[in-house]
Amino acid sequence: MASPRLETFCCPNRDAATEFAVSFQPGPFGALSLGSAAVSLVFAVLQVLPKRRGYRRLGQYPLPRPASSSRILFIISICDLLGCTGIIVRSSVWLGVPSLIERVSVTNVTDVLPEAFCVGSAMWIQLFFSASFWWTFCYAVDVFLVVKTSAGISTIVLYHMITWGLAVLLCVEGVAMLYYPSISDCEQGLQHAIPHYITTYAPMLLVLIANPVFFSRTVSAVTSLLKGRQGIYTENERRLANEIKIRFFKIMLVFFVCWTPNIINECLLFYLEMQPDINDSSLRNIRNAALTTWFIMGILNPMQAFLNTLAFHGWTGLDVDLNPQRSRELAWDSGSTSVPNTMGQNPVVGTTLLYQSHIQEVQKDTMGNGQQHSDAISVLSEGSESSTVEIHISSELRGDVDADGESLENSVRH
Repeated sequence: MASPRLETFCCPNRDAATEFAVSFQPGPFGALSLGSAAVSLVFAVLQVLPKRRGYRRLGQYPLPRPASSSRILFIISICDLLGCTGIIVRSSVWLGVPSLIERVSVTNVTDVLPEAFCVGSAMWIQLFFSASFWWTFCYAVDVFLVVKTSAGISTIVLYHMITWGLAVLLCVEGVAMLYYPSISDCEQGLQHAIPHYITTYAPMLLVLIANPVFFSRTVSAVTSLLKGRQGIYTENERRLANEIKIRFFKIMLVFFVCWTPNIINECLLFYLEMQPDINDSSLRNIRNAALTTWFIMGILNPMQAFLNTLAFHGWTGLDVDLNPQRSRELAWDSGSTSVPNTMGQNPVVGTTLLYQSHIQEVQKDTMGNGQQHSDAISVLSEGSESSTVEIHISSELRGDVDADGESLENSVRH
């Protein structure tokens, strides 16, 4: 799991609350963490691998894959998988070589391997889960900007700079403050460890607080687009708006379930740490609650990798396609935007625009030719390749009203 207590544990002169939590039943705890991370890793990989079954949206016309938001969702999955890998390695070593971990508690400057592994594995896990938090925040910002300002693919570079820069900076700064003046002789005191805990929980709290706000405003903006299309709000449009809302709710539900125990556990351990004697009988319920949430963290934290893929894509099945040639063909086909042009030099009748890109181009085209457009926002089905929202804008050009109606009908199918 991802907890700053595991990095604090690498100090031989660790505080009593950290010693109490990490040293309680390390064998069963390591087994639970290893099992949860392994299951999550296997199913998450199965979820993101290409499948044999094809999925074609909007009838016969191939659609491009979403530009920025789909990449963000994929990067979140990769960060979760790398974090799970770190948990698997650390838990395996803790179970297979318990003497290595026991030597962390011994002040011995000549044997640096135990402390190096302890710090390295803890930093690896914190870095990638922290990056996952930042990318989750960027996803909420991205879908909001796409609706409000038609942000495009170019913003992905900015997201990379923000997420990886902040993740590395906060991780290194927090660890440097924690292990001052040296790992074998960490400075004691609650005030000294607070910066490390702040850098760990800041991105987590940002997602818990800011993402619901961005998602709510995005849903409101999409609802306004649906109402403004023809001045009416039909049952189909209401259903599409509700499915967008449900999809965002799933993403936040996974985050709350997987990481809220961390905040509760940290509050309990901080309370114990401020007591003169954490073994006092009056603190028995607090100790039991702290240990309970500690084990819950060991199970739920690594499960984020698999649960996130369910929230993003739904269940994609087990029919994995490992044929590289077919994968390349599907990737090329999904990136195609060509539609038979029967209008000579006129624009294509059905211009398919993903929720993440190309909106600015259509707005410019609309201003240039003065044509009236009708927007149909559809939500992909739970089992589709991507869980992002599509916007299908069909131009009402002469002689093609029937073709537009058929394309619009297909766009609202699951």
